[in-house]
Formats: sequence, structure tokens, C-alpha cells
Amino acid sequence: MLKKIATSFIFLLIALSAFSQEPADKDALQKQREQLKKEITETEKILENTRKTAKVNIGQLSLINKKLNLQGKVIDNINGEIRSLSDNIYLSQLHINKMRRVLDTLKQEYAKSMVYAYKNRSNYDFLNFIFSANNFNDAIKRIAYLKSYRSYREMQADNIITTQAMLENRIEVLSGTKKKKNIVLKEHDNELTQLEKQKLEKAAIVDKLKSRQKELSAQVNAKRKQDAKLKNAITAMIKREIAIAKAEAAKKEKARLAETNNNKEATPEAEKNTTTPRISTSPIPPSNSVLVSSEADRALNASFESNKGILPWPVNGFVISHFGPNQFPGGIDYNNPGVSIGSKIGEPVKAVFDGEVTLVSYIEDKQAVFIKHGKYFTVYSNLGSASVQRGDKVKTGQVIGKAGINDEGQGQVDFILMKESDNVNPESWLKH
Repeated sequence: MLKKIATSFIFLLIALSAFSQEPADKDALQKQREQLKKEITETEKILENTRKTAKVNIGQLSLINKKLNLQGKVIDNINGEIRSLSDNIYLSQLHINKMRRVLDTLKQEYAKSMVYAYKNRSNYDFLNFIFSANNFNDAIKRIAYLKSYRSYREMQADNIITTQAMLENRIEVLSGTKKKKNIVLKEHDNELTQLEKQKLEKAAIVDKLKSRQKELSAQVNAKRKQDAKLKNAITAMIKREIAIAKAEAAKKEKARLAETNNNKEATPEAEKNTTTPRISTSPIPPSNSVLVSSEADRALNASFESNKGILPWPVNGFVISHFGPNQFPGGIDYNNPGVSIGSKIGEPVKAVFDGEVTLVSYIEDKQAVFIKHGKYFTVYSNLGSASVQRGDKVKTGQVIGKAGINDEGQGQVDFILMKESDNVNPESWLKH
């Protein structure tokens, strides 16, 4: 019975020792934090470059907002690690308390065993216990019991030593976890300090932008006019593409009907009266879009749709203004038909997917490239120059032009995504 109790204590200790490991998500949290800090550093470099080349502008506000967002994620990440370490410390303390109780019990059992052995230590008692057996088999059992009891006392001593070592190891691990938590808490305080500095930096940028409200309003109004001209060009281009597609479809249908009539005239009278069904050899019916009628169009359209969320960005840079409603300091509203991307002037602009150039046009003094991908169209405007022309087949990542300059003296590319005649949010299609 005593041996079973001791064995159960060992199993309990093994179970307790499993909790000595670090939080499972610690490495993942640290990798995520390193990546976030890397993005903050890269954003700061871009922000510093814009300070050198342009006065305070909306692009800088966008960058500082990005920094604030990343900094908030860093702090959330650290809070997650602190919670994980705190939970680990709490559980470790519970397990240490349990192990101490186990160790106390083992020591008490061992003490009782030693007292009993001391009281029955004489050879006379040992021999008397054996020879008082009723028969030979009983004597053998008593000898085996005494050997087992001696082994049990030895096992008790070993269990005490093992438990003591495990307890000391657990206390050492707990101490290390507490030190790590203190280090992370200091890092948390430092990141909060950085966050406050960035908030002050943002406030200063907002104040400067408000002081330029009239100038900004004029720039936004000019951008609205430019967007309207671009929209007219897009609408005309899509109407033309639809008209071309309808004409092509009508031509194919006319040819199919002519072929059908020719086949009927060539068919003998006996075959005309037969009821045997004729196997259709016509192509797969087209999709519900007139812009997707051929096998090649269907394949391209399906491939484009399957790449939603992982399309490459058309130019290296940062988001100046997002798709849809944007509000700038001073209450200036701007509804963006696409996404405006800040970049270096002359930065290569690349096609986000395979397609065909349907139009290259000037919008005021800047160029715009229109590319068809099945029933989808991508538009790259505010280009300083274009390196493709209408009818060109382009591949993903192919350079189609260079980034132009905006009214703030900063490089910018406007990227629009259309599904037939409807604007869709391009950022949900681009790689995050």
C-alpha cells in the first residue's frame, strides 16, 4: 500500500514538471514584434525622406498614422507576452506549493519508516519474524516482504532527493520567468514613451496642415477634377471594350448560325426526319459578362479572381489616401476612387497581373495606363511616363511606366480597380 502511494507521488511530480516550459507562443510573439519594429524603422526612413524633399503634406500624415498603428500593435504584442508570462508565473507558484506538500508528505512517510526500522532493528526480531512462520512457503513470503520493505525505504530516499531537485529547478525557472517579465515590462514602458512622442509628432503635423487649409482644399478640388476626367476616360474605354466584345460575339453567333444552316441543307431528307439526338460541338457557354466570351478570357478572369488578396502592389511606397471616404485635417473630405500610393518620383510602376493594355491616355499633364483582365480593369494614373501602348500584352510585374509627381512635389501613383463599370476596393486585392 505504501509503495503504491509513493509511486503515485512520482507520477504527480512528473505531471507538475511538464509546466516548467516557456509559454508556447513566446517565440511567435517575439518574431511578430521584430517584424513590426522593422516596419516602423522602414516607415520612419520614408517619412524622413519626405521631410527632406517636400513640405508637410498629407503623405506625411499618412506615414505617421501608419507608425502609430504599428506602434500600437507592438504594445499589444508586448501586453500579450506580459499576460503569458504572468500566467506562467501564477501556475508555476501553484505547482511549487504542490511540490512542497508532496515533499513534506514523502519526508513524513520516510520518517515513520525509519522509526519502525529502528524499533525492529535487532537480528533476533528479524529471525523471530521469519521462523515464526506456519510453514516454509510462509517463511519465504516473509523474507520477500522484508527485502521489499528495505527496497521501499531506499526508494523513499531516492524519491525525496528527486523531488527536492525538481523543486529547486522549478524555483529557478520561476525566478528566470520573473526576470524576463521585468525586462518585458521595461520594454513596454519604452514603447509607450515612443507612442507618446509619435502622438506629439502627429499633432504637430496636423497643426501645420490646418494652417494650410486653403491650399489643401485647392489641391483636393484639383484632384477631384482630375478624378472626374479619369472616370470619363474609364467609362469611355469600358463602353468601347463592351461594344467591341458585343460585336465580336454577334460575329461569332452569325457564323455559328450560318454553319448550322449549311449543315441542315447538306443533311439528307431521311436524316432530317430521324429522332436520334445530335451531340453538340458548340463551345462552353460564355459567362454572364460580355467581356468574358472566349476560353482565354475565361481563364484569365478566373486566374485574376483566384489571386484576390495576393496581387503585388503596382509601385513601391506607402498609402497616401485609401479607397473610399477620407478626411483630412480641417474637415476636408475626399472620396478616393482607388488607392493613392506615395513613392519616389520616377519609381517603376508595374502591372499587377497579366492582361492587355486597352488604353494609354493623358489626364491633364500626366499619363494613365488601362489594362484588361477578363471583366476586370486596372488603371494606373498620375504616371510621369508610360512604356506600353494600346494592344500590348503585359505580364505580372512588367514595368508599364514611371511614377509622376503630385502637387506637393512628391512621387505618387493612383491605382484603380474596376469590375466592369464598378469601382472596387483595390487594397482588398493587393498583398498585405
